[in-house]
Amino acid sequence: MNDWIMELGDLDLNLLRVLDLLLAERNVTRAALRLGRTQPAVSNALHRLRVLLNDDLLVRGGRGLELTPRAQALRRPIREALAGIEAALAATAPFNPASDDSLIRISTPDRLSLAVVPPLFDRLQRLAPHMALQVRTADRHQALALVDDDTTDLAIGWFNETPNHMTAEFLMEESLYCVFRPGHPLASSTARLTLEGVLGFPHVVVSATGGRTAIFDDLLAEKGLKRNALVIVENFTAVPHLLARSDMIGVFGKLASDVFTTSFGLKTHLVPGGIANIATKMAWHARNDRDERQAWLREQVRDVYRGF
Repeated sequence: MNDWIMELGDLDLNLLRVLDLLLAERNVTRAALRLGRTQPAVSNALHRLRVLLNDDLLVRGGRGLELTPRAQALRRPIREALAGIEAALAATAPFNPASDDSLIRISTPDRLSLAVVPPLFDRLQRLAPHMALQVRTADRHQALALVDDDTTDLAIGWFNETPNHMTAEFLMEESLYCVFRPGHPLASSTARLTLEGVLGFPHVVVSATGGRTAIFDDLLAEKGLKRNALVIVENFTAVPHLLARSDMIGVFGKLASDVFTTSFGLKTHLVPGGIANIATKMAWHARNDRDERQAWLREQVRDVYRGF
């Protein structure tokens, strides 16, 4: 039994196609015509099939070639197997967002969810009303891992490096802003905002991993500086309420900071001290390069960012 299975490793798709037509036509010449091959080539293929399957398959009878019992048993499953392969390889119907009801999956840090998800959802409601959207909150390393595992379709965030089998496309460069309550000492019209002054207050830090650092901390470390992380949370839900009732400061990208201003009435100020900007990119796996639905999703994300 095992020897027979090993021999089937030589039974390629071309031989299966020959076998299918021979079983249907019961005639080498007609099978050769349908295959666009010479009769000797088909006869040679039949010989190989007989050796591999250890059966004559087609034998001469009173009315031409007849199928052996083994060939009769193979006829239907071979036809069904080839039909399944042909269907799988056939061109799929063109992607139509208006009728597509698939799930699109994005991984991104919470700071971007605040600003990106609502306008992306608005676009989906208008252009693809049957699509569902799943957003996974993840830091930059987790986001890429989720794409690699095919758990999400697209990652959006700040990526220093991406693996060779992924594509990363620049979307936007964001400045970092301090966020604090309107009555904060730094909100005074006479206050001169310095980096030392910002670091003199405790901070609320948002970290998807629960760690005590975020992007701002990496940039501070390059200057040999650090901040006092008084409260660490994994998402932004409590951040505006924490800032509104304390002298803590949050440091976030411009998009998230703008949401805090417009939706929660908090104050913002550009982080002083020449802190570098952060580049937001979207990254996807090479396996999705030519997928129509994935390409459409990436274009929607680009359009969202063009609106900022």
